[in-house]
Amino acid sequence: MKSSFDATGEVLVVTGGANGIGAAVARGFAEAGGASEVLDVARSPVFDGVAQHEVDVSDRDAVFAAVAEVLARHGRIDGLVCAAAVQPRTDVVDTDPAEWRRTLAINLDGVVWACQAVLPHMIERRHGTILVFASGLAHMGRAQAAAYAASKGALISFAKSLAAEVAPHRIRVNTVFPGVIDTAQFRAANPDGPERAHWAATTGIGTPEDVAGPLLFLLSDAATMTGSTLTRDRAFAKE
Repeated sequence: MKSSFDATGEVLVVTGGANGIGAAVARGFAEAGGASEVLDVARSPVFDGVAQHEVDVSDRDAVFAAVAEVLARHGRIDGLVCAAAVQPRTDVVDTDPAEWRRTLAINLDGVVWACQAVLPHMIERRHGTILVFASGLAHMGRAQAAAYAASKGALISFAKSLAAEVAPHRIRVNTVFPGVIDTAQFRAANPDGPERAHWAATTGIGTPEDVAGPLLFLLSDAATMTGSTLTRDRAFAKE
């Protein structure tokens, strides 16, 4: 995806960037001239300008170590995109405590650890932007998705509070509702059926690249807002 934004000389950290939306924004940022550093337990094909760190974001020490490596290599971090997430499908009464804790550890704690790791550097430079992924399920809820929805609801409040906290340091924090996107995780959590067909016919099912453009805008100096939410409700049909 070719970007209209120039990221030359800038550095982006993307959690969960081995696939899906995280990978799309990491590639888009690199195509815009920047350097993308991916933190993920999985590996993905190597692209020019995209480096990979094998990191479980629920491990605070591992996240801090990876961010230290990025700073040692580049001397700066301009943006953080928190895309790492898991989405188990389990009834509440059947949810194993370990699964519940694991979901919150990745989806919520992983964001907190990444923010803690990059913020001292951003505060010192008085520059930086953080994007946090939420979900419409945080508002609507869904059967067999309580853990995921709860984690995303918590992230909305977290991002709003963090935005107010770091605004005096000229650091922006915004939340993204990406909409229905065709990723491996989405397909696993939403097998073919009436609900998926309804989304395809009404809101449209987008691709990760459809979200990368709006995210690159939020990462750029052209986006001056903070504490805001970018919501992508519908998608144009591909021609």
